[in-house]
Amino acid sequence: MTSGKSGGPVTHISQAYPDRVEVRGRDLTGDLLGRLSFTEYFHLLLTGREPTDDERFFLDVLLVAIAEHGMMPSNVAARMTLAAGPDSLQGAVAAGILGAGPVVLGTSALCAELLEEARTGRAPAELVQERLQAGNKIPGFGHPVHRVTDPRAERILELADERGVSGPYVGLARAFRDEVAKASDRPLPMNVAMPIAAVLLDLGYPAATVKTIPILARTAGLLAHLAEEQEAPIGFELGDAAEEAVRYEPRQE
Repeated sequence: MTSGKSGGPVTHISQAYPDRVEVRGRDLTGDLLGRLSFTEYFHLLLTGREPTDDERFFLDVLLVAIAEHGMMPSNVAARMTLAAGPDSLQGAVAAGILGAGPVVLGTSALCAELLEEARTGRAPAELVQERLQAGNKIPGFGHPVHRVTDPRAERILELADERGVSGPYVGLARAFRDEVAKASDRPLPMNVAMPIAAVLLDLGYPAATVKTIPILARTAGLLAHLAEEQEAPIGFELGDAAEEAVRYEPRQE
């Protein structure tokens, strides 16, 4: 929403009228329904224009890559929330998405910031050393499950090469991968967050939009988990597992 000529608030996204809905200057039922896929429609909503073939292709790739990853914290939180409030599907989805921060799901945004910092002239080697010396993690590297290679990350980079969209940001992502390998005393594989950021930036998306991809994608995964939770509940079992895993020790005064 922006300020219009009169100084009042203005939105450029959509307006509902009694006889039609207009979205980004297009008639929803007359022009968009039956013509655009959801991925294409998402791009139109986000940017105000329809995607190119490469933009559509990679939005699909990235959304599929990040939508589902097993019993991750977001899925566990959603399932347990639905178990406690079976009538609140929307609350359970929200519980899963609320954890999209700098550790889970939100890391792509941090990767975009790091890549843009390198693009302005700071060498990846310098940035890696700076973060390691400060005791900070390097966004886009390391994974609790994929300890040697994140297969999603490697496939995204392969597709970027095959489609000819690999540009300076994909190059920087690979440079960071090399520098992290040199600087770390243990394997820290590039995880899926870094290629998501690199490909989107090479395609021309603003860094501020990078985080929208994992949030939208994981919403689909959450809905699948919650549909299963309604049919075959395990939310309370997940809670019981937490009780068993955590030992209680009263604090000694």
